[in-house]
Amino acid sequence: MPDLLLELFSEEIPARMQRRAAEDLKKLVTDALVERGFLYEGAQAFSTPRRLALTIMGLPVKGKDVREERKGPRVGSPDAAIQGFLKGAGLASLDQAKIESDPKKGEFYVAVIEKPGRATTDVLAEILPQIIKSFPWPKSMRWGAASAEAGSLRWVRPLQSILCTFGPETEDPEVVRFEVDGTVSGDVTYGHRFLAPGSIRVRRFDDYVPALERAKVVLDADRRKDMILHDAKDLAFAQGLELVEDEGLLEEVAGLVEWPVVLMGSFDEAFLDIPPEVIRTTIRANQKCFVLRDPRTGRLANRFLLTSNLIATDGGKTIIGGNERVVRARLSDAKFFWETDQKVKLEDRLEKLKTIVFHEKLGTQYERVERIAALAKELAPIVGADEALAERAARLAKADLVTEMVGEFPELQGLMGRYYATLQGEDPSVAAAIEEHYKPLGPSDRVPTDPVSVSVALADKIDTLVGFWAIDEKPTGSKDPYALRRAALGVIRLVLENNIKLPLISLLAKPFARDAKDVLFEEFLQIKKLVEAIEDSAFASLVSHPALPDIEAIFRQRQLGNAESLARIMYMRALDLLSFFADRLKVYLRDQGARHDLIDAVFSLEGQDDLLMIVRRVEALGRFLDTEDGANLLAGYRRAANILRIEEKKDGRAYDEAPDLQIVNDQGQIEEKALAVVLHGAKEEARKAVKSEDFEGAMRALSRLRQPVDAFFDKVTVNAEDAGLRANRLRLLNSIREATRTVADFSRIEG
Repeated sequence: MPDLLLELFSEEIPARMQRRAAEDLKKLVTDALVERGFLYEGAQAFSTPRRLALTIMGLPVKGKDVREERKGPRVGSPDAAIQGFLKGAGLASLDQAKIESDPKKGEFYVAVIEKPGRATTDVLAEILPQIIKSFPWPKSMRWGAASAEAGSLRWVRPLQSILCTFGPETEDPEVVRFEVDGTVSGDVTYGHRFLAPGSIRVRRFDDYVPALERAKVVLDADRRKDMILHDAKDLAFAQGLELVEDEGLLEEVAGLVEWPVVLMGSFDEAFLDIPPEVIRTTIRANQKCFVLRDPRTGRLANRFLLTSNLIATDGGKTIIGGNERVVRARLSDAKFFWETDQKVKLEDRLEKLKTIVFHEKLGTQYERVERIAALAKELAPIVGADEALAERAARLAKADLVTEMVGEFPELQGLMGRYYATLQGEDPSVAAAIEEHYKPLGPSDRVPTDPVSVSVALADKIDTLVGFWAIDEKPTGSKDPYALRRAALGVIRLVLENNIKLPLISLLAKPFARDAKDVLFEEFLQIKKLVEAIEDSAFASLVSHPALPDIEAIFRQRQLGNAESLARIMYMRALDLLSFFADRLKVYLRDQGARHDLIDAVFSLEGQDDLLMIVRRVEALGRFLDTEDGANLLAGYRRAANILRIEEKKDGRAYDEAPDLQIVNDQGQIEEKALAVVLHGAKEEARKAVKSEDFEGAMRALSRLRQPVDAFFDKVTVNAEDAGLRANRLRLLNSIREATRTVADFSRIEG
């Protein structure tokens, strides 16, 4: 079957856009073909700095013929209906239609429409210009005289030529003819800009790739990466050094060259006094070069590797010399920043943070540091950190933002703070916390373990989340400009991987209380208890609570406004943020292999805001449900819940009172009595186990319900004729539901 070859040749495409653009091209073209009924055997996309290429194998020469029978009006229908049918079917007269009979509906007209399959080249000539004109580049430009016209072609860089051929291996393929804003498709491409700039006539993909190789162009980006990595390691080994690998830089460099040539340069050893991260960042950011280290000492060497895009006649001496001059200048700047920054202590820089706005609605970085320091001090005893060290680390954590080095290289924030803190004699835990309080930055990033680092990292992330929740700047859909999902996941990982018991609702509510016109936290907790004391958390009922006048008196004295509305705002904000944590925890645990429904089952219980305990309960619940006792108890619970739901709806009332044990003893069957006894004991035992955080013990207690629940449903008729006995049995079913709620809400469990 024939193959398609498409190449879009242009000026240099930014390296960061190449791989995605190649995949977009493949998807857009193949989707358009499949949508039109053209199936294929395989497709591959490629990119170099100056071209996107696509090959699609096994396309048909033409589309399938289509035969359609379109039913029309009945014979003898009004003329308007007849004419509409003829027009829709593309018929000139009724002579071109046939008549069919239906025993019920009588005779009616049928149009047989036959459409021959379209040639693949015609379809390609139709869809490719549309795809090129609407290509989803992150950034694009117009150029030349045509750029003045509305709707002219936009491309990432000026498009210079289009190669498009189609045909089988055994024949000469034909050029798919089309034109995009004056650029006409053909069968010509071009080699390396400097080493082989001439035109190359191409027939199909099989001769396209070797022709480019002869013209010093390696089409496959992954092969260019392999070449660079292999040559870099060989050059380093020859000098007794080893490459400091950098996958991100390797990907970028492979997108900067079509014919990679790796060369080695050097710089003055005096620059090695600069922190190694600074050297690496300077050379990487400015020259896209790799650094090397001495395997014997682990320290950086005064060498670097660059990747040239050509074979130089002088062996690369001129290229190396030019890169060495730039590297020397950049490292001189970095050395100056390093030495200058050490002249000012970190605490003396705090005043400057007052001039840096964190967010227009959340104040300056200085104000944020004050909040983080207060929260870190409060968190310190919870995580086992020294309060003074935690507060000190939090106050200095953002000071390096106003240093010269971080001003030049923002990616070094935190790290430079650690260096400067160490040099000025800060406690090692304080210095480490300044660097680590940003961590973890992603799912694969390391989680801090030093208690001081943990307290500051938690305070930083919680302050961020509370702040943006307070101003209603929450993530929506795929948009998360302030990385709040990452912050929440960071809190989750800090808590779980350090085994920290952290009551989130109180912790989150405290900053909200401060935000609500500086209400004292104790006052907030008093209001919170009032709210929780009201059935179903009915805020409207708060106004009639007997203790409210005392709270309102406090509010009036401090001119804080209406107690009910403030309580509602503060409490609901904290609950909403807790719900966000629940969603993030589901994602995290799902990635770890846990079931999301079990997380829902635990989270839906009131007062569940300790992430560590939630996870342990979820794990214990999962293990329990995997046993025969667990699976059968879940089935029994569902049967009880279904009966209760039906009967409560029918009776218009809830059966949530405790069962009357006297009725059970006097009128109940053996199985009913046994269930009542076991229920009472299992519920109390499970409650005590949960209180002592023995979740495995709670599950063992519930497992005792399995046999009596099975026996009850097997032998006892719930809807007894005696109304009192029936009601008591329904209350007994409710007791099953209540017993399981000591560990989880079984109604949330799926499967």
